[in-house]
Amino acid sequence: GVTRLLLTRIPFFKEIVVSSFACESCSWSNTEIQAAGRIQERGVRYALAVARRQDMNREVVKTDCATTRIPELDFEIPAFSQKGVLTTIEGIIDRAVAGLEQDQPVRRATDEEVASKIDEFIGKLKQLKEVHSPFTFIIDDPSGNSFVENPHAPQKDEALVVTYYKRTPQQAAMLGLEGEELDEKPADPAEDLRNEVLQFNTNCPECNAPANTNMKLVQIPHFKEVIIMATNCDSCGHRTNEVKSGGAIEPRGTRITLRITDPSDMTRDILKSETCSVEIPELEFELGMGALGGKFTTLEGLLKDIKDLVERNPFTLGDSSAPRKTEKLQEFIGRLQEIIEGKTKAHFIMDDPAGNSYLQNVYAPEEDPELKVEHYERTFEQNEDLGLNDMKTEGYETAPASGR
Repeated sequence: GVTRLLLTRIPFFKEIVVSSFACESCSWSNTEIQAAGRIQERGVRYALAVARRQDMNREVVKTDCATTRIPELDFEIPAFSQKGVLTTIEGIIDRAVAGLEQDQPVRRATDEEVASKIDEFIGKLKQLKEVHSPFTFIIDDPSGNSFVENPHAPQKDEALVVTYYKRTPQQAAMLGLEGEELDEKPADPAEDLRNEVLQFNTNCPECNAPANTNMKLVQIPHFKEVIIMATNCDSCGHRTNEVKSGGAIEPRGTRITLRITDPSDMTRDILKSETCSVEIPELEFELGMGALGGKFTTLEGLLKDIKDLVERNPFTLGDSSAPRKTEKLQEFIGRLQEIIEGKTKAHFIMDDPAGNSYLQNVYAPEEDPELKVEHYERTFEQNEDLGLNDMKTEGYETAPASGR
């Protein structure tokens, strides 16, 4: 047979390697996928409420370390029980049905009762494909390399909930990362990070060649300290930068609203943390937490990054494109470009539950008439996403003694 390899980019996601095998003698074929990049810093969990037949056609990237669940049937495909695959939700169900039917003849001969129960369960799986009643489709991937398509992109998908989380020690061990924390050396408390650019070795996220990442602690005027990390690859020329907060999570969340009225607004400095979501109501656009990572740039730079993210969508190119979807994205890109050029007025909203995002006030220290900064109490769900609900900061030193 012949095996073909294809490196491709998934929209609003990352690059993957698609492996396809076909045998001319028996006509057997098979496809698998592998993440082309490294294991992500956090795991990811996709929960999709399947309510329409069209939802079964959503593109899905499922790596071999991902767990798939359908709670309504108490059905689970464990991690490492299947190879990685690029398919649809219907394809994953069909694959599960084929796996269950494979050994049914042997089961009927050895244990007819078990075989009949499996037949009944197979029938329930097949009924799911008709979507007579809504159900929940969940993919949980500790490596962070699985993906479920949002057909409404770049708008928010109300039926799809994406959650990023920190891996447990058991999940890290499953991925072979148990030694990472032991290899880390504690920072020297006497080192003056404010006056020194630190450099450490890493690999380029595009070509995987050895590269250096520079890290610097920077004080933003009228705000706080942040850590800026920049990587420049000498092999392929790829450049990337990321910003992380240098301080603690604020007691309250921050919502910043800017009314864009003049082209000069595009020059405002902006700090978008990785916990910050972005919204442009006039475009019905929302960028969720974790997307684009942390950035320290200008408003124009962030809007151009959003525009590039939409333009690199491979589902609008080649055989996978749909005319209606392509026209919709092109219309969105055109309206976004008008905002960047200052031809259209709009509202730019940043919502950061951690309170670590910033938008420059050009009238500082006076109030900015076009800028509104609100502080709010976080909800239980927002505290859960930030890992604050299980965090004990008072009385923890005496807790072990009282339990004796």
